[in-house]
Amino acid sequence: MALVSGFIGAEADPRAFFVFGDSLVDNGNNNYLATSARADSPPYGIDYPSRRPTGRFSNGLNIPDFISQELGAESTLPYLSPELNGERLLVGANFASAGIGILNDTGIQFVNIIRIFRQLEYFQEYQQRVSELIGPEQTERLVNGALVLITLGGNDFVNNYYLVPYSARSRQYNLPDYVKYLISEYKKILRRLYDLGARRVLVTGTGPLGCVPAELAQRSTNGECSEELQRAASLFNPQLVQIIRQLNSEIGSDVFIGANTQQMSNDFIHDPQAYGFVTSKIACCGQGPYNGIGLCTVASNLCPNRDIYAFWDPFHPSERANRYIVQQILSGTTEYMYPMNLSTILALDAKN
Repeated sequence: MALVSGFIGAEADPRAFFVFGDSLVDNGNNNYLATSARADSPPYGIDYPSRRPTGRFSNGLNIPDFISQELGAESTLPYLSPELNGERLLVGANFASAGIGILNDTGIQFVNIIRIFRQLEYFQEYQQRVSELIGPEQTERLVNGALVLITLGGNDFVNNYYLVPYSARSRQYNLPDYVKYLISEYKKILRRLYDLGARRVLVTGTGPLGCVPAELAQRSTNGECSEELQRAASLFNPQLVQIIRQLNSEIGSDVFIGANTQQMSNDFIHDPQAYGFVTSKIACCGQGPYNGIGLCTVASNLCPNRDIYAFWDPFHPSERANRYIVQQILSGTTEYMYPMNLSTILALDAKN
């Protein structure tokens, strides 16, 4: 019983944090699944405090880790982790799974991954588990007062529409229509999150899809970003802000906050030196042109200093790039954050 009364009285506890999405935010759920979309072997985690792979697609910390630090909380555990029980449930949970997208047919080559509808089912199951711990009213308060991060969309392009020439989706839709379809499906997912109790949701756009080392290796002749994938990102991101605006207006409150991760990444991709990076084209870990081919493994090329590379592996930013992205989420201008940044949200919510 001490846990229950302790929790109810502990107003100063950091707010809970929930994470949904793909490999940019997965903290290790896929370690527990039979899938090739895993980051559970070296050199992943080489700069993590434990110096061991954790399932994060990073050399060290990822975006949710830096947000947890800002909340004054420990990092959320993957929902599938056996360690996520008792009081640790009150910190929140990470439901993200590498390889997934908005659509259920995205990432089918990875077989066992936690599709977004399943992540939302797990969120319901989580609430049931917490309810048994602290009762339904306190659970509702915990969920309503939580911060939520959702990162989806990139895989719907790179691991679906553009995965192979003449993919099923690219035969079914031209690019603008495909983006419209994705956005209409994403709106349903965000609405469902709201229905499940989320009241502060950070929604990231896709990154600069055409500029990641994997795409440079496959599509670029001269090191320039792939125009086609950049076009996909520049169609998707403004429409995402439109549905955020619509949803907030339907709900009558700024529940959803858009983070322009494409612009944040463009900063250091187009002028890496200004941000202390030596290169934004070559991945630290990989092989082939730009170290952009295949997976990052012990057999890959590995750079000695991860801090001077904007990309850790063929698809994912380095820890230092993740830190910069979170700084912009926290204090970026309206060019980066719509309708406001995370610092403003945290200040507003502290007053209420």
